[in-house]
Amino acid sequence: MAEHQTGRLTTHVLDTSLGRPAAGIGVSLFRLDGETRQSILDALTNADGRCDQPLLSGDDFRPGRYELVFAAGDYLRRTQGRLAEPLFLDDVVIRFGMAEAAHYHVPLLLSPFGYSTYRGS
Repeated sequence: MAEHQTGRLTTHVLDTSLGRPAAGIGVSLFRLDGETRQSILDALTNADGRCDQPLLSGDDFRPGRYELVFAAGDYLRRTQGRLAEPLFLDDVVIRFGMAEAAHYHVPLLLSPFGYSTYRGS
């Protein structure tokens, strides 16, 4: 008998300019349904740049379209000294889809002038 697989969503933020995890970044998760944007949760990254709990898991996990908003500007202002205002990056928004019950890991690699993401494991 196959084991029932449950989905979960996690994230991790790394500061590539300082070469360390990005602690204290606000993370907001939204579910997108057509024109509707439903707030799911707000979290904060810990000293390892991760959220203490999965953003979605178990019965809360549903396939669909989602949006993660990282409050990168607040973090960059705290850690990078004086940066010209307005910042090049402030809120970093990542829209993505989850098609099945699996582990979706959406990391953010961040610097004051660029970012990247991918589906991690």
